[in-house]
Amino acid sequence: MQWFGKAVGAALGLIIGGPVGSVLGALLGHQFDAGFTGQASGAYAETQNLFFEITFEVMGHLAKVDGRVSEEEITIARRIMHAMHLSPEQVRVAIDRFTTGKRAEYPLGERLAELGRRIGRRRDLCRAFVEIQVQAAVGSGEIANAKRKLLWEVARALGIGRVELAQIEALVRAQTQRSPQGQGGTISLDAAYRVLGVDPSVGDKDVKTAYRRLMNQHHPDKLVSRGLPASMMALAEQKTREIRAAYERIKAQRGFR
Repeated sequence: MQWFGKAVGAALGLIIGGPVGSVLGALLGHQFDAGFTGQASGAYAETQNLFFEITFEVMGHLAKVDGRVSEEEITIARRIMHAMHLSPEQVRVAIDRFTTGKRAEYPLGERLAELGRRIGRRRDLCRAFVEIQVQAAVGSGEIANAKRKLLWEVARALGIGRVELAQIEALVRAQTQRSPQGQGGTISLDAAYRVLGVDPSVGDKDVKTAYRRLMNQHHPDKLVSRGLPASMMALAEQKTREIRAAYERIKAQRGFR
């Protein structure tokens, strides 16, 4: 199971930076895996397996929630599998888990509770799980009400509030808008306000406060000091870039320093 860090790192790299980000994420994930060589306990291995399985189960459940799984949803799921550089056996397991999640009787609440018990104190992993689900939802087109409701159920089960979920979606959409590689392009003013989580009617002081709070929450060095795996460092760094880009867009429009 020494592939776990590379898998999550690659998937998150895909989210934050397309193919280039995927390669970077996989490399960072390799460093994370290497740190656990010869040290992985049975509990750690079980957490790896559970995270992997439920990721694809919930992805399948989200895809089927509106009645049918579209070609776009299947394409996005396979793209994420490909970004994880899975072996043929691991792809088989991922597809099997995706199919399991599509079943009407899939015990979503029980599985999320099980995952929550495993990673409840690792908010980085909770956010990573929700990030992947949001990316799959956004990548397959407009998020229908049924799917949005289910995303909220997933987020809430892992301790992610509505404001944080909205910011996750805003960050994912901002990245998509700016370009597949996360470079070039200009974030829209509306998207910039959504990224910062403030209303356009607030004063300059509130904009600055929101920016500083988000930068403090997402600062890579601080996250690492709290236990963020190296495989997710690229995600944290990309988030700070998107937050900074949103702030600069608003600052330029308002004309303050």
